Amino acid sequence: MLAAQSATELRLALRNGEQVLLTLLIPIVLLVGLTALAVVPLPEPRVAAVTPGVLALAVMSTAFTGQAIALGFDRRYGVIRRLAATALPRWLLVAGRLVAVLGIVALQVAVLSALAAGLGWRPEPSGIGWALLLVLLGCAAFGALGILLGGSLRAEVTLAVANLVWFVLLLAGGIVIPLDALPGPLAAVGAYLPSGALAEGLRTALAAGQAPVLSHVLVLLGWTAVAGGLALRTVKLR
Repeated sequence: MLAAQSATELRLALRNGEQVLLTLLIPIVLLVGLTALAVVPLPEPRVAAVTPGVLALAVMSTAFTGQAIALGFDRRYGVIRRLAATALPRWLLVAGRLVAVLGIVALQVAVLSALAAGLGWRPEPSGIGWALLLVLLGCAAFGALGILLGGSLRAEVTLAVANLVWFVLLLAGGIVIPLDALPGPLAAVGAYLPSGALAEGLRTALAAGQAPVLSHVLVLLGWTAVAGGLALRTVKLR
């Protein structure tokens, strides 16, 4: 049942043109653009500094923004309510969405990593395992936030809020611009955001081949626990 539900969710997500644009095309454009153009001051080689942030963006786009919008409109059109009336248990509905998110993220990571390698990116092999762990933690944190947002607010409000948060975190959340290059107050706030923790953790793992700082892991776990707990209390099926 879980495999069937996950496969259905994955097919529906991939058929959505807006979803594909958000989750794959925009990260590709940013990867190529920020590597080729000195729009943002970054250390050389630029691709090594850009790729971890773009991977974090891909996770955020899929697990948070895309999932929140999809869940919000599924609630609006009664899809979730009808599925809940079938033999599928509620936990399996959520698990199916999360597995589909992992499938899309895996596709994104593979495509973006291959493209970055073509641009000259050479990650530290010793950090790849840590990077995969961080991606899983990022999916959990952003996934919990996406379910909380999409399951609590009206679809139109979810659409506006999800896109606004995505844009703000892209520019000021440690994704495009590393935290140490942001103004002091923004850097301090960004260190406690899931975007900042994920992007900085990936930079540490992939560029230096080192384990992420403990605070990065704790921030992602904290957001997962808080958002997940709130989602259990507030998410609605209609």
